[in-house]
Order: sequence, then C-alpha cells, then structure tokens
Amino acid sequence: MSLRNIAIIAHVDHGKTTLVDELFKQSGTFRENQRVEERAMDSNDLEKERGITILAKCTSVEWENEGETTRINIVDTPGHADFGGEVERILSMVDGVILLVDAAEGPMPQTKFVTGKALALGLKPIVVVNKIDRPDGRPDEVLDECFDLFVNLGANDEQLDFPVLYASGRNGYASEDTEAREGDLQPLFKKIVEHVPAPTVDKDAPFSFLVTLLDRDNFVGRILTGRIATGTLKINDPIKAMDIDGNIVEQGRATKIMAFRGLEREPVDFAEAGDIISLAGLTDATVANTIATPDLMEPIASQPIDPPTLSMRFAVNDSPFAGREGDKVTSRMIRDRLAKEAESNVAIRITESADKDSFEVAGRGELQLGVLIETMRREGFELGISRPRVLYRENEAGEREEPYETVVIDVDDEHSGTVVEKMQMRKAELTDMRPSGTGKTRITFSAPSRGLIGYHGEFLSDTRGTGLMNRLFEKYGPYKGSITGRQLGVLISRTTGESVAYALNSLEERGELFIGSNVAIYEGMIIGENAKPEDLEVNAMKSKQLTNFRSTGKDDAIRLTPPRLMSLEQAIAYIDDDEMVEVTPKSIRLRKRHLDPNVRKKESRKKEG
Repeated sequence: MSLRNIAIIAHVDHGKTTLVDELFKQSGTFRENQRVEERAMDSNDLEKERGITILAKCTSVEWENEGETTRINIVDTPGHADFGGEVERILSMVDGVILLVDAAEGPMPQTKFVTGKALALGLKPIVVVNKIDRPDGRPDEVLDECFDLFVNLGANDEQLDFPVLYASGRNGYASEDTEAREGDLQPLFKKIVEHVPAPTVDKDAPFSFLVTLLDRDNFVGRILTGRIATGTLKINDPIKAMDIDGNIVEQGRATKIMAFRGLEREPVDFAEAGDIISLAGLTDATVANTIATPDLMEPIASQPIDPPTLSMRFAVNDSPFAGREGDKVTSRMIRDRLAKEAESNVAIRITESADKDSFEVAGRGELQLGVLIETMRREGFELGISRPRVLYRENEAGEREEPYETVVIDVDDEHSGTVVEKMQMRKAELTDMRPSGTGKTRITFSAPSRGLIGYHGEFLSDTRGTGLMNRLFEKYGPYKGSITGRQLGVLISRTTGESVAYALNSLEERGELFIGSNVAIYEGMIIGENAKPEDLEVNAMKSKQLTNFRSTGKDDAIRLTPPRLMSLEQAIAYIDDDEMVEVTPKSIRLRKRHLDPNVRKKESRKKEG
C-alpha cells in the first residue's frame, strides 16, 4: 500500500471541512448504512456551532484505483489566525498541500499566511477552486489571484506549475472544467496520488519523531502526534524526548501507538517512517520535542512556537451573585483547569498573580481566548474576565514595540470612507485599496493590535452588518502612542434587586439598555450605554408611585425597546480598562471592577492625580 500525506489550507468558511466529509463518503470510509454527522471533522460543540475549525486534526482515507490501494493521511488545519500556532508546525508532517479557495472571495489573509509557510518548506500545492456553483463565482479571476499570490510569496517554477480543479465540496464533485456541475471527487483523488510525492524516508535508520500536536486522554495520559521521520517503532520500545537544543527532557517507553483510520485512532503494534501516528508513554514531552531511540543525539529541526500577543486576566468571580449558577468557583479549580489547558495548547501561557485569586492568560488573539472562556463556562465555571491587553516587548535599542496585524476588509463601496476614517483614528495605516467587483471594495491596513480591540462591533454597525474583516498577525513594530477607545460612557446600577419596567422606560432616553425588566441586578453592574461620554449611576428599580386618584384614561402599557444582548466576544471587546465581564454557565454580565462607587471615585482621583 502506498502512502500520501497532505494538508488542506483554506480560509474560514471556504468549505474545507465539508470537502473532507465528501472525501470520506466517496472513498468508502463510512458504511452505506452508517449515520454520519455533517462536518464530521468539526468534532467539538464549539466548532459545530461556529462553523470554524479550531483544532488541527488528522484523519485518513483509503482510495482504490486499478487494483492499487493508496492511504491518504489528511490534516485539517484551522483557518483562523488565532489558531495559527497549530498550522505552522503541521506543515512539517506533510509532503503536499491542497489550497482551497472560494470561487467568489478568492485568496484571503489566512490563506496567504499558511500558503507562504507551505511554499517556504518546498511543498507543492494543488489549487482547488471551491463553491464553483455560486452565482457570484469568478473562477478565472480567482485563479489569476492565486498565481499572483504564489509569485508574491516567492514560489519556485515547479510550485508555480500547479494543477487546478474546480469543485463543489457540498455537492461532492471536482473537475478540470469550470462549467462542470456534476460528477464525483475521483479527479481530486487522482491529482493527490499523481502530484503529491510519497514520503522519502529511511526505514533502516534509528527511530525519530517530531511532536507536532499534543492531546490528553484520561486513560493513557499525554498523547503526542506527529510524523515518523526515520526508522520504525514497536510497542514497549525504549524512547527519550529531547528539546530543540538536544537536552534530554525525559526517558520512557512507547506504551501505546495509534494510527489514523478514518475518523478513529486505532491501536497498532508497529509503525514505520513516513506514517502519521499518535504515541503515549511520556509525561513531560511537548510540542517541538524530538522523540527518538536512546542512542540518537541529534534533535530534528523544528518550527519555534510563536509568542502570545494578547493577554486577559481570569479572576475568581467576586460579584454578589457568585456561586448561584456555576459549581466551579474557587481559584484552585480555575488554576487546575488552566494548567490542563496549557498542557495541550502550547500557544497559551499562564501566570498566577501574587494574590493567588487571578491568573494572567496570554494567547494569540481574542477568538482563541474567547473559545477557552466559552469552553470553561460550559463546564460549570464562574469567572471574572478583564479587558484584553496587548503584550509589549523591547527591541535591542530599548524602545517599546507592540504587535501589528494585517487587516483585510471587504465592504460595500458606500461604507469604505467611514471604515478608512475609523481605522485611521485607531492608528492604522492604509496599505492597499482596490475594487473587488459587485459594488465592493477591498481595503488592506497595517494596524496595531491594540487599536483593533473592541472595534469589530462598531465595524458591523458602520457597515450595516455587510462588512467582512480578516486579521492576521504581521510583526512587532514601533509603539504608536495612545489610541482612543470607547467614546461613550455606561449606565451603572446603584441598587441590588430586580429591574423594573417603569424605571427602564425612563432610562431609555439616557442611552441604550443591555437588560430587560425583571432581571437580577446588583450595585456596580453595567446595565446600558450612556449617550454621553461620562458614566452615569442610575436606579433601575424605581417603581411608579401609587395614589388614591384614578386617571381618566387607563395608563398605557409600558413597551420597552428590546435590549442589546451581547455574545461573550462582544462583551469582552466592549469593556474598558476599569470594567470586567462576569461569565457564568447561564449569564454574561458586564460590571465595574470596583462595585462600590466610593472606591471607583478614589481610583479615578488617583489616576487624575
């Protein structure tokens, strides 16, 4: 049986996971009567709900052609830059890549980021223009954009001579003809086998293996996934782990070897060079470590892990409603859960505060940390989350540097002026602006990450919900000075109890409300946005005074405007430096860090002083 290892590169929502579903079905991985969930590769609940790939995953399909069977190991990579820590290392496991692009949108920033890494490693791409049946599809222009992208990324002549297929992952067909609207994925299988080389490996050399992904199992402990570079491995063989510099991390035995068969990991007794496997038996080895036989001294060169660029404070929930909705509320429980996360997610770094009741969690972006908070919330945790802050560093000259991002925005032409103005207020530099057809403009900025915190909600309002924004870590650059944040103040409850419709009705003229009537509130909780720049303390429990007199007309029933309800990411992006998000399994509340108004006044006087 011959072997092929490929990765699929695609931007968020370009149809990568749906295409893999069809590869499964057409290769016979599933039985005919087997019940299969849609988007089978998106295995956790958050991936299914959001329609994005968060965790890189390996799988394999077997394809038979003219009596010869080929096993194709497929790595499904995350399309969002916040999970880029996964992507960079995965490419070292494969010998070829499929670049999947939307027939209407074309190559997007994340595509550019991962494709650049793939081309630098010498991998040869197969371009698949997906969603060919879209009414606004422009396959020929998209193909030209892909070629230009490869040229800009420094592709060699062999890489520029790439095969092209036009496909519809949802309808399960691929063809070399742009007009095809039916068929199957056999052309894609053929292209993979013909164009992607089989792994060139030395099976007789000593065993060596580079850890690319890290997972945890309650029964077998730490599971290390990667591709065997040289040699063979049997169950119970002695092994050791080395870091990038060749220092020994630990020694042990291979207690379990698992190979990918369809969606499952199946135990095997023996594995050889070229195959992608998972390995158990070590307790301290981590990503970028080399696992090898005890007599091998030279580690495999590996991709360093990119440093985190953003951090948030995870604190014990100290609001008056603490412990009402969640059952995991102590700092010990939060510490243990974060330590477990850091063990399997190498892009996250955790530091405990001196007072032991909060933790600084650093990661690659708001979405990555938002996914962690949402996961913990569903597990029953209660947390207080601070506003995200960027992580600065100093250059050799001792000057402060901050992270920058490339921001690509697609908007209707009528909104482009507003977007450019707002981005320039946030110290972004316009690097490119061009029409992208159908009345839309594509604008590219280089912006400090700090200026983008909290902008997404405002951006959607400015573009009437039609704009698309894609962000990608670019570099560390010079510190840009102060950046204006939220322009408006908030409405703060000065009482604890339940909100009353009569009081909220009179507060509506003050600004926009975040809560409805009969909602539990407490002193210091944020219940709305003020229409003016300053914060305002209000009473949301004020009832109508009852008298003995009856009015001639019946009192009109109070009709409140529906409140603005925020998702977790929107709430985190909205808050200011002196505010927090209270996260529980049932509620997301905004609050001031200091609930007591007297303490808040003292703090503001200190800042002014």
